[in-house]
Amino acid sequence: MADPQAGATGRDRPLLGRRALVVGGSGGLGRAACAALARRGAALVVQGGSSRERLEAALAEARAAGAPEAQGFLQRIERPADILGRLGSLGRIDVLAVAFGPFLQAPLADTAAADWERLALLNLALPGALCSALLPAMAARGWGRILLFGGTRTDAIRSYRTNAAYAAAKTGLGVLAKSLAVEGAASNVACLVACPGLVDTEYLGEDRREALRALAPGGRLLAPVWVAEAAVGLLSADPCAASGAVLSLDGGLAL
Repeated sequence: MADPQAGATGRDRPLLGRRALVVGGSGGLGRAACAALARRGAALVVQGGSSRERLEAALAEARAAGAPEAQGFLQRIERPADILGRLGSLGRIDVLAVAFGPFLQAPLADTAAADWERLALLNLALPGALCSALLPAMAARGWGRILLFGGTRTDAIRSYRTNAAYAAAKTGLGVLAKSLAVEGAASNVACLVACPGLVDTEYLGEDRREALRALAPGGRLLAPVWVAEAAVGLLSADPCAASGAVLSLDGGLAL
């Protein structure tokens, strides 16, 4: 395997020779994370949910960015076992990025037990289970990196009028990242959480986009690449001084 820190190439592409799994990589922040990882030299395995077209577009972008052999697969995820069962067939994973998780906007009185269960399972238990599954091999190799995407303003414990269940699960990722940072420190395994602000993705309708612009700093939504580049840049460092960090990447958002 190429030495990711050797010579000018290593400095420019610090993830050269590393293999990254991006869960939720076919769109939005996940797609931007794929390109950011590719630009730093990582080989990619990308999970998409249901759209072959979106997955192929993300793979094409990653290949153009520097991962010519980027691979992908479609796998709907309703529970952690849906993707945990695939890990054995994916080969060595040095970098994990989780950009997947359902969102619900509803006040507490309208949040059903099934909603709580699904949001906690896929926004917190799923990344936790992936970390638990991949950490031992990363530690044994003496190197690993994990990037988790939180929600807007979930860098601290806050109150939420209409999305408490989602935010509660995403806020819990901070505990996961800080715990993994401590456990992985001696074996050069690092983890951080990126909490984006109001991001302009293809999933927004125009009405929703305009409403968010009215709340965004300077009336400008963040491009996914800005968030992904900031997070992946920190994660790529060796040693990773940002391990355990819960990053607010919101451009000064005040709600």
